[in-house]
Amino acid sequence: MSNLSKIIKKEVKELLTPATLIPVIIIAVIFGSLGGVFGGVEESMSEPQKIAVVIEDNGELGQVAFAVLNSSAEIVYNGDDVKEALGTLEDAGGSSLFVIPSNFTSNIMDNRTGTIEAVWVMYGAGLMDSLPSEVAASLLTSVDQAISAYMITMGMTENASLVLQPTQLVETTIFKDKVMDGISPGAIAGVMSSQSFVMPLIVMMVIIYAGSIVISSMGSEKENKTLETLLTMPISRTSIVFGKLVGAALVGLLMAIIYMFGMGYYFDSLVGSASIDLGEYGLTLGVGDYVLVGISLFASLVFALALCMILGIFTKNYKAAQTMT
Repeated sequence: MSNLSKIIKKEVKELLTPATLIPVIIIAVIFGSLGGVFGGVEESMSEPQKIAVVIEDNGELGQVAFAVLNSSAEIVYNGDDVKEALGTLEDAGGSSLFVIPSNFTSNIMDNRTGTIEAVWVMYGAGLMDSLPSEVAASLLTSVDQAISAYMITMGMTENASLVLQPTQLVETTIFKDKVMDGISPGAIAGVMSSQSFVMPLIVMMVIIYAGSIVISSMGSEKENKTLETLLTMPISRTSIVFGKLVGAALVGLLMAIIYMFGMGYYFDSLVGSASIDLGEYGLTLGVGDYVLVGISLFASLVFALALCMILGIFTKNYKAAQTMT
């Protein structure tokens, strides 16, 4: 065995330890679980969507639109009462109500774009809750294509732009008993997700920075024998533990704040003026909500740093601590 192979074997033995393998295995299991979750969501989205339809137009193009919707989705209500349609739709667990107004065919006949009204029922604020409405919205593309083909076949108009896009969508979203005109569920979920993403990101950055500091500090002190010296001093061990936790939390918080300044500008550039004012619809946190969020964030930070300190105790030296971070 050559000297190079001996050195490679030595380095592999030192680096390939349970401390390095366990985190990788855990991450692989987590991603595998997420893959199963998203696979189940994709399978459920492939099923016909439950929709309600209110056809107020008796013209031929209104019937074409209804035929497309009837063949591509499961219609749980077909009538002329919007309130009754919403009630039936919610009972069936659907999320989409399509209304074809009475002037739909006449507008297209007069070389004007026909309007399709969509009322989305949103049950939650997550991105997954907006997927059913997004899938149902794709039905309108099929409606457009069918109407365009019918217009070409019947020679109804020579207006090419109207043939390419014969309909327009007017959206209304119902969320938490709030009626939001002109807003889609995807826009609401995007804004709420971007806002709720910032706080967990701050906690994650604090835990990463502060946790690595705690583990590295424990490994360095054990290597330099300063931890034993500290324990022999007339200081309570409770003060030592809390001192390390608070110090690491402050340093990690400082690093996270610096990091979040850049992230703040990044999110502002993405969201920009397209943000939805959730306060206009009463979808904001109150004082009690902020107190609960603060308590949960503080508890998660303390528990995570305590876990990092326990991990740091098992490190033999600074190099072993680096593999854990």
